[in-house]
Amino acid sequence: MTKGEVIPKWFEGNMPEGSYRSIFKWGDPDAYKHPNQRLYRHMLNVFEMEDEDFSEAVGFGFEEVRQEVPVRLTSKQVDFFVELLGEENVFSDTYTRVKRSYGKGMIDALRLRHEIVENVADLVLAPRNREDVEAIVAFCDEEQIPVYVFGGGSSVTRGTEAVKGGVTLDMGVHMKRVLDFNEKDQTITVEAGMMGPELEALLNEAPSTLQAKRRYTCGHFPQSFEFSSVGGWVVTRGAGQNSTYYGKIEDLVLAQEYVTPIGTLQTGAYARQATGPDYNQIMIGSEGAFGVLTSVTLKLHRYLPEAKRYFATMFASWEDGLAAVREIMQGEFGVPSVFRLSDAEETDVGMKLYGIEGTPADTILKALGFEPMKKCLMLGMVDGDKAYTKTVMRRVKKVLRKYKTFDLTPFKATQRWEHGRFLDPYMREDLNDYGLLIDTLECSVRWDQLEEVHEQVRAFVKNRPKTVCMTHLSHLYPQGANLYFIFIAKMNEIEEYLDLQYGILEHIKESGAAMSHHHGVGKQTSPWLEEMAGSAYMGILRTLKDHFDPHNIMNPGGTLGLDMNEAQANKVWSKDL
Repeated sequence: MTKGEVIPKWFEGNMPEGSYRSIFKWGDPDAYKHPNQRLYRHMLNVFEMEDEDFSEAVGFGFEEVRQEVPVRLTSKQVDFFVELLGEENVFSDTYTRVKRSYGKGMIDALRLRHEIVENVADLVLAPRNREDVEAIVAFCDEEQIPVYVFGGGSSVTRGTEAVKGGVTLDMGVHMKRVLDFNEKDQTITVEAGMMGPELEALLNEAPSTLQAKRRYTCGHFPQSFEFSSVGGWVVTRGAGQNSTYYGKIEDLVLAQEYVTPIGTLQTGAYARQATGPDYNQIMIGSEGAFGVLTSVTLKLHRYLPEAKRYFATMFASWEDGLAAVREIMQGEFGVPSVFRLSDAEETDVGMKLYGIEGTPADTILKALGFEPMKKCLMLGMVDGDKAYTKTVMRRVKKVLRKYKTFDLTPFKATQRWEHGRFLDPYMREDLNDYGLLIDTLECSVRWDQLEEVHEQVRAFVKNRPKTVCMTHLSHLYPQGANLYFIFIAKMNEIEEYLDLQYGILEHIKESGAAMSHHHGVGKQTSPWLEEMAGSAYMGILRTLKDHFDPHNIMNPGGTLGLDMNEAQANKVWSKDL
């Protein structure tokens, strides 16, 4: 049989209950998306592997979580939580505590595959309402018990690790209700534990679910959409894939409510105000370091799927693509909602992943002189009413006529991407099962520095032999964009992975980019924050922390660059951060 024709034994089936894999697996326990044969053959070539290398997995993680992590709280403290919440809302078993303390980053998956259990809460608590949260925070402040918050669990920045033990509040068990819907103001107020799909379904069917006159959308669709919470979006300052039109979460939040050690605080629900620094923006992105977000009021948009338009274009070069997308963003005629430009290496992989390679479109591209590892793919969607989307599409096409391009819109490249956009993370486990690691890092850049940042970070990654480095622009603005790096390497050891990750973070910082555009900071990126933002900025954060949380019980252990241990500050790996 010819090399690459074998279909690897990708895992698909029931995971043992209580296993490590049931914690680190992405998404729905019963859902899978495996690399197609084109992508599989590409991996074989890049990493100089044979079909035989995929005959036996490095380790599926089926082993049961056997470690017993003792509860370090006193019996009096445990009894308080049980009396307050009921036994059914207090969890002390090790498995639940591990599952609510780990996120979905590659460092989380690697540690669990190596059966490393660390930084685990003493108890997981499921508050039923704001009053429960207030009682928990007040008691923990008095008893000096650390408080962590868990939403959907999709953090990739070590945001939920209970470094100091204490309690983790699982907001998604009960606190996921609609508190208010105001169609006149076009807003909805929900509890922080509501998940993305639940919110969007309520809004899309608002005439029946909310007795509204129209259908609505939040417009916030991160890749983690199906498994992330509204509260998680807000406290990490997240972005959805349609953010070029709808905005990042900080553009969608109108008001918030936080329970802090100094009391419950509510921001004002005004479209704009000139009453000093913006209180909303102070709290958005605080990652649980100031208090627990209990509810949020979001701005809504009308849901008009019938007016949505798609486009896809291939550029002859990265430089042409950058010039075109910048001209579109600065054209003052409106903007797409999804707007993505892939560099040459991501385009090469994307053609395999999304089924363009080997099609008539691929044949035409070759005939027209679009060269491999030079051509760059742009995908786009336009949302809004019919007149708006028609105008934007017409003006986008006018800009594109200035460049050597090939229109892929008739081949439905964007629709193919949209159909699988929430499924791609499922491939991570498949690759990792056979010793291949895939991960991402992103940063925010100005147009005038974008090419230099791209070149510097890419050069560092490609300096490592046999390493894939794909990059795309997404979340675009008139003044800049988000650069999203995806790297794939043959490795399975934590130290080797962190050497690569830390090196990328270092090069992002040295190139002058912002350390994060939408993933937040957590405990992962903290060591680089002050070097990037400056000591004055960190002084403000520390002052706010001292004000809201004088005893440092809220998400302690390095979040936002606060109270880092020596290993974190020195940017070195240690078992305990």
